[in-house]
Amino acid sequence: MNINFQKELDKKIEQFTIEGVVPKLLLHSCCAPCSSYVLEYLSEYFEITIFYYNPNINPEAEYDRRVIEQRRLIDELNQGSDTRVAVKHKIKYEIGNYEPERFFALAKGHEEENEGGERCSKCYELRLEEAAIIAKDGGYDYFTTTLSISPHKDAAKLNEIGQALEEKYQVKYLTSDFKKKNGYKRSVELSKEHQLYRQDYCGCVYSKREMLEREEQKATAIDNNIE
Repeated sequence: MNINFQKELDKKIEQFTIEGVVPKLLLHSCCAPCSSYVLEYLSEYFEITIFYYNPNINPEAEYDRRVIEQRRLIDELNQGSDTRVAVKHKIKYEIGNYEPERFFALAKGHEEENEGGERCSKCYELRLEEAAIIAKDGGYDYFTTTLSISPHKDAAKLNEIGQALEEKYQVKYLTSDFKKKNGYKRSVELSKEHQLYRQDYCGCVYSKREMLEREEQKATAIDNNIE
């Protein structure tokens, strides 16, 4: 049975509004562009702390660049601008440790898989489990991730992992599919507004390899057409 995760989230938000509560949410973020719409959307209803934990990103210079962009976006959303009102509830952030060895350990044996396979599922779980632990220790009401905003990410798999971790750590997982309601489109618009760096690969060496292979295939096709 297909579950409409956006409708589930809508019902939760409606209930929070009726009860007049503002839950504390630990929001795992994969990057500033993906978090942009999610922060715009959820900051009205939650007290959000962004948790930036992405040991899959390679090289380290790329990781550092994404951290800088994440912090800049949060600062701009908190401060507002001449054309934009600051978010209703100020956003905090926490930067996790950069631990690429953990990612490479889980990727062992899955190096040749295409993006979206078992390696990616293990990577989702690694990042979400770290978020669950931080949420539990920090007394958060909920945790979730921005990952479902991507058209290339399986929202059902992400929610399945999140719900399993909810049971394991006894901290609520906020089910979601942020690509709904034109979420991905809005994230692209916000990225332009804030002049965010938008990376051209997910983050790991394997996704970069796929990206370079696609670019090479496109270039070859163009060359063949010219000839």
